[in-house]
Amino acid sequence: MDRVIEKKGFGKKKIMLTAGIVGLAGLIFGSWYFTSGKSRLNVNTDRITISEIKQGPFQEFIPVNGVILPMTTIYLDALEGGRVEEKFVEDGAIMKKDQPILRLSNTDLELSLVNQETSVFNLLTQMQISRNAAQQNTIGKLNQRTDVDNALNEAERIYKLDKKLVEQKVIGSQEFKQAENNYNYQLQKKRLADEVLKKDTVSTRQEQEQAKQSLDRTQNALQVMRKKVGDLIVRAPVDGQLTSLDAEIGQSKNKGERLGQIDVMSGFKVRVDVDEHYISRIFIGLMGEASVAGKPYKLTIKKVFTQVTNGRFQVDMEFKDSVPQGIRRGQTLQIKLALSDEMQAIILPKGGFYQQTGGNWIFKVSENGSTAYKVDIQLGLQSPDYYQVLQGLKPGDKVITSSYENYGNMQELVLKKE
Repeated sequence: MDRVIEKKGFGKKKIMLTAGIVGLAGLIFGSWYFTSGKSRLNVNTDRITISEIKQGPFQEFIPVNGVILPMTTIYLDALEGGRVEEKFVEDGAIMKKDQPILRLSNTDLELSLVNQETSVFNLLTQMQISRNAAQQNTIGKLNQRTDVDNALNEAERIYKLDKKLVEQKVIGSQEFKQAENNYNYQLQKKRLADEVLKKDTVSTRQEQEQAKQSLDRTQNALQVMRKKVGDLIVRAPVDGQLTSLDAEIGQSKNKGERLGQIDVMSGFKVRVDVDEHYISRIFIGLMGEASVAGKPYKLTIKKVFTQVTNGRFQVDMEFKDSVPQGIRRGQTLQIKLALSDEMQAIILPKGGFYQQTGGNWIFKVSENGSTAYKVDIQLGLQSPDYYQVLQGLKPGDKVITSSYENYGNMQELVLKKE
């Protein structure tokens, strides 16, 4: 009689042995997979940013801030120091040329003006006295010459008469010789009187010329002093708007101290701060664009200030075609300052990946979207939103542009969706 043999199942030892073999095999496979191939990391696609490479218009520009300023600003400085006695207008007033703004007082300056005027008056009085004395002296010398002329004429008459008489032997030669000597004496005296009068005329003319020059200098000094006192009334040098007026009644102002400024309302410019990193690429004629009330306006650089302060330098820009309506001094504009012409390029959106890669490589998503792997790239110019791609990517490629901070040295990312 046959005996039924019961089929025995797997024993506990066999199960444990099999599990051990499978685990060992899995460990060996995993070790081979991760050591012989690329290092991988599972990444949740909801926590990364995937961007598409595109072909499109590209322009390198930098965003800068500019402040609206008048085209021309003239500063008001105190030409003379003094105390503010009166204000004729307030800050923001529209001024006409030579219109008074404020009045200063300076007692020392005003006293100097009085002393200068007194000096001129004294000099004029002294000149008049000298002129009168010179005239009296000249009159005296003219009278003396008249006497000399009269004596000469008499001596000449007697000499000529005695000459005839001596020839006729009416008188003796001794009497004639006396008449001749007297005539020669009076003739020499006449010559001497003429020379004295001539020198006196020249001397008087020189003294009058010197006195006139001294008077002119004194009067010029008086005019300068009057102008200095007149400068105590501060006036508008040109038509414009008074701004930044810094003066109150009773306040003392030193000579040369800034009082305010006049903005000439003939147009506006924009003063722009630029990072010193771009100083070699900024030049006159470079273009920019700003949006005011939703409308774009073109600007161009007219002046570059090369002095660098706190890592920044300044440029002046002017509106190219039209000026926005209603803009005011001190208003801030956000400007896109173009560093290159617009061109067609392969563009890559900016992202946090650049901090870890320096733009030398990027994770490119595979065609099926399941993985992303490292590829070497070369970037060119950049704008605030995009990089220009020179090598390594083509339009239509998808890449991870978010930060790679948590990826370490991974060569490949496995993209999964939770």
